[in-house]
Amino acid sequence: MKTLLKPPAILVLDVQKGFDEPFWGGRNNPQAEENILKLLTEWRKRGWEVIYSQHLSLLPKSPLNYQNRTGVEFKEIIKPLPHEVVFQKNVNSAFIGTELESYLKDKLITSAMITGLSTQHCVSTTTRMSGNLGFETFLVEDATAAYEITDHKGTTRNPEDVHSYEIAALHNEFATIVDTNEVLAQIQQLNPNL
Repeated sequence: MKTLLKPPAILVLDVQKGFDEPFWGGRNNPQAEENILKLLTEWRKRGWEVIYSQHLSLLPKSPLNYQNRTGVEFKEIIKPLPHEVVFQKNVNSAFIGTELESYLKDKLITSAMITGLSTQHCVSTTTRMSGNLGFETFLVEDATAAYEITDHKGTTRNPEDVHSYEIAALHNEFATIVDTNEVLAQIQQLNPNL
């Protein structure tokens, strides 16, 4: 992992109760939320920028539909604190239809550490846009998770493969791929007294 000169904002994308519904099919990486919490704990302890996105789908059948009060709620394990910023969105990218880009620029934040759900949806789209907008972008591969998908030929792809292929496509082109332990070790080197 590159040495961090200034702390990146951590982005926690769409870790909402609706993602626990059977609607999505099989999922990989059951420890993703725990890894996000480990990272959040460090960011909060150091007073670094924590940013959430909340998906309010306009699709009637989505478990994340804006009218599904339970589905759009954040999972308890990573709920935002009252002072932490939440950007609500209706599409996959946390940059579209929100003030995320201007918020980061106003705060002179030039890098983003991306976590959340799901790898093939909001995580991938937000990571691509973050890189294209010029932010130094890190994607924490074990602090995100994918779901199985059925392709245009009717073939079901298992969640582990979906996750691996998405991460591979983002690697170097849009983001530096890291894991939770790597990030925590890097943070400890920045300031071992915290």
